[in-house]
Amino acid sequence: METLAPVVVLCCAIIALIFSCVNFFKIKKKPEGTETMAKISAKIRKGAMAYLKRQYKTVGIFFAVMFVILLILSFTGFLTPFVPFAFLTGGFFSGLSGFIGMKIATYANSRTANAAQEGLNKGLRLAFASGSVMGFTVVGLGLLDISIWFILLKFAFGLGVEDIMPAMLTFGMGASSMALFARVGGGIFTKAADVGADLVGKVEVGIPEDDPRNPACIADNVGDNVGDVAGMGADLYESYVGSVISCGALAASAGLGLNGVLVPMLIAAVGIIASIIGTFFVSTKEQASQKMLLGSLRRGTYASAIISAISSAALIYTLIPEHKNVLWAVISGLLAGVLIGFFTEYYTSDTYKPTKDLSGSSETGSATIIINGISLGMLSTAVPVIIIAASIIISFFTAGGGADFSSGLYGVGLSAVGMLSTLGITLATDAYGPVADNAGGIAEMSGLPEYVRKRTDALDSLGNTTAATGKGFAIGSAALTALALIVSYTDKIEAIAPGKLNLSITNPAVLIGLFIGAMLPFLFSAMTMKAVGRAAQKIVIEVRRQFREIDGLIEGKADADYAKCVDICAKSSLKEMILPAALGIIAPILVGFILGCNGVVGMLAGALVSGFVLAIMMANSGGAWDNAKKYIEAGNFGGKGSENHKAAVVGDTVGDPFKDTAGPSVNILIKLLSMVSIVFASLVVLFGGMGLF
Repeated sequence: METLAPVVVLCCAIIALIFSCVNFFKIKKKPEGTETMAKISAKIRKGAMAYLKRQYKTVGIFFAVMFVILLILSFTGFLTPFVPFAFLTGGFFSGLSGFIGMKIATYANSRTANAAQEGLNKGLRLAFASGSVMGFTVVGLGLLDISIWFILLKFAFGLGVEDIMPAMLTFGMGASSMALFARVGGGIFTKAADVGADLVGKVEVGIPEDDPRNPACIADNVGDNVGDVAGMGADLYESYVGSVISCGALAASAGLGLNGVLVPMLIAAVGIIASIIGTFFVSTKEQASQKMLLGSLRRGTYASAIISAISSAALIYTLIPEHKNVLWAVISGLLAGVLIGFFTEYYTSDTYKPTKDLSGSSETGSATIIINGISLGMLSTAVPVIIIAASIIISFFTAGGGADFSSGLYGVGLSAVGMLSTLGITLATDAYGPVADNAGGIAEMSGLPEYVRKRTDALDSLGNTTAATGKGFAIGSAALTALALIVSYTDKIEAIAPGKLNLSITNPAVLIGLFIGAMLPFLFSAMTMKAVGRAAQKIVIEVRRQFREIDGLIEGKADADYAKCVDICAKSSLKEMILPAALGIIAPILVGFILGCNGVVGMLAGALVSGFVLAIMMANSGGAWDNAKKYIEAGNFGGKGSENHKAAVVGDTVGDPFKDTAGPSVNILIKLLSMVSIVFASLVVLFGGMGLF
């Protein structure tokens, strides 16, 4: 079994990648539509590819520097020699996941718009197929990386599981680093363009953001791909591998042996098969309401969750029958993911009362819609926190935490794996959103009939909700994974220096660390949102300049300089992403050297708690504002061009950096802090605390 199981995991990874390839080529065979649609799609693809090349060059310098630092630490005995190379592979596959997802999204946008001419269901199926390429690429590459490293370390280098899992944890640092750069850089790009297109186009000039006369329209569509697709792919890749590896590390520390380590890998592997089956349940009827569209996607995710739960039971009863109760930990994670998705949907979809009420608050202006949107986001944090708390309690005690603390923590780790086991289809429903958004833009710019735009708007509105749901999954799993990583950090400190930890709340180092950790997500969010504001100002100035200086642009008799706006967004985002991303790497090292390992644990706990709540609040506020605007655009509360609509546009503009830049980046931050802390633990034990703590 110990030889067969890693091979099974590797085979499931390959199946996922083959499934992605099949869908990729199926989509490419579909017609792009008119010549105009093909040209617009090509411009978006060219802009997105140009940005990613520039971003990867910038990030490549960081990875080269970090590789050298890690290599030096490995030569001096602070790290194993595998760490620098694991760091590189983690970053490479994380970036590759986003790149492949973005590639198919830029091919699928015009094809989705063209399919929507034939019917709503055809548009949904094509956009969802595009999302599935992203979803199954992420899980396929994630398990490919995990299985190859496990096979090499176990069979080629002969390491035991107690040495394999700590070594593998470090490629999570590479994945998290790449994900943070991708999310922050892409998020700044997409929201700067979106804010510029909205504020000048919709509010000042009174034209749609996707109107070809709007100079920022191409940059806006490029941003959807580099932020909401490439950034999201890198983000969820690191969430996925982080949950599997951290759970394996907990199994090793709990003394559950090889089978305990293999269980999370195999659960993730059967989750791939369950997700593939679930994709065939997704379809809808013509003239479907938002509720029906949501139901069609739910069928796929629910079917996958049920199949995954049954398969997990078979694995657990076979591999670790003496710990068979951990099955309830997996089920609690699956249920927690489904429930977080449902309540995210409730607070952000215009099918339900909260977003409808938010739309109505636009009748008294921008101020009230902003106040109500923030309060909605704050209110929406209560249920996910309760769900995660319940999942932790259930998974801890059903795994035997009452008798053996380490076994209980293993259950918590399995809960995170359960939540992300069906990531293939969950991410497919998420990644389809930006494709639908681009399809709507192309329909507008190409002058397709109004009924086509109506269909793409319905798909886009659904995409806002599924994107918020996907962020809820990522944030929820981040909380459970970060908890597992904190345990891995304390285990490593105890192994290096027994008795070094004093985690009493009255220990000044722990208390100071808690305050610093709680502050970090707010500081990080402030930096990223400020970056969006600065970049957006440049776009607003440029769009105003073009309307003022290009004769005939507003009348539609001259072409806008789209490339200029794309270039401004690219330069700004690449410059602005460096400082926030560096914060996640510098902060734990600095805190460690000043406060010691006890201060680091306090910092990790503080960042986890405040970051989890803050990320949910921002994601749900932003999603609700966006859908409130679309609800008004559908003809409610005065419709497009009304004062209500203008107020909703302002709310949506405020929500853009909430939901697509700061919010989704915070969940990466809390895991990166843990990963960096684990990698530099030996240095902190030796040199940390400055003799004070």
